[in-house]
Amino acid sequence: MCLVHLMPLKIHVLPAGPIETNAYLLTDAARGEAVLVDAPGDVWKTVEQVLAKEGVKLTELWITHGHWDHMQGAAEVVKESGAKVSAHVDDKVLLETPGVMEVFLPGRIRLAPVKADRWVKQGDMLDALGLKWEVRHVPGHCPGSVLFWCADEGVAFSGDAIFQGGVGRTDFPGGSMGVLEKSIREQIYTLPENTVLFPGHGEATDVATERATNPFVRG
Repeated sequence: MCLVHLMPLKIHVLPAGPIETNAYLLTDAARGEAVLVDAPGDVWKTVEQVLAKEGVKLTELWITHGHWDHMQGAAEVVKESGAKVSAHVDDKVLLETPGVMEVFLPGRIRLAPVKADRWVKQGDMLDALGLKWEVRHVPGHCPGSVLFWCADEGVAFSGDAIFQGGVGRTDFPGGSMGVLEKSIREQIYTLPENTVLFPGHGEATDVATERATNPFVRG
């Protein structure tokens, strides 16, 4: 776990689950609120500890896309916290009937369904932690992939659309490199160049760096 401190917002980076998927817990102690971006397996035990330490309540769970490693812990998070779930409707099948993904996983992994309270779409604005967050639809890795961007804080949570020096796989069902490239060019590279990108795996990067050096999609 590591912490990015953007007064008063704190971003707790919580890698969890079998393949160390990044969850991001956003907390504001002054408001007593928290938002979780993605819920890999077993993340709740760490989230619960941070919530208690910060003295905040988890009110929202935002899912960047429906792949198993980003939603494996969602049902537990919702059960324990009562957080409201936001996701894109194009991943409804993955979230509500996640058994369709189990055929691709080791036999020991079982997935519990989760229902969204709000289906978000391109251009939606979310109010959370006293800030405005814009939803950008970035399919290609997964049909329902979305990015959550806060212009005031200069941060975006991009799921598996783009990584530091890489992009999400497109060989899964519903994936397309052509669609992903279009999403990156139109929805990520058009963000302000100093925007920090927090991806679903690995270290944070920024728009300027990826636009200039990403070997898969150059700006």
